[in-house]
Amino acid sequence: MILLVVALLLLAGLIGSAAYLPLPVTVVAGAAIAVWLAVFAVRERRRHGDRTRRA
Repeated sequence: MILLVVALLLLAGLIGSAAYLPLPVTVVAGAAIAVWLAVFAVRERRRHGDRTRRA
């Protein structure tokens, strides 16, 4: 859960600094954060899915 909070804080910082960064840098950083969040979501869904099946 703390990783999700950190990711959201990084995304907020990225959005705040987007006005000062070149567009390609902003897009690459945003894409990296999006991939990180997607991997996190898949791992969490698998982990919670396994518990539901066992119970």
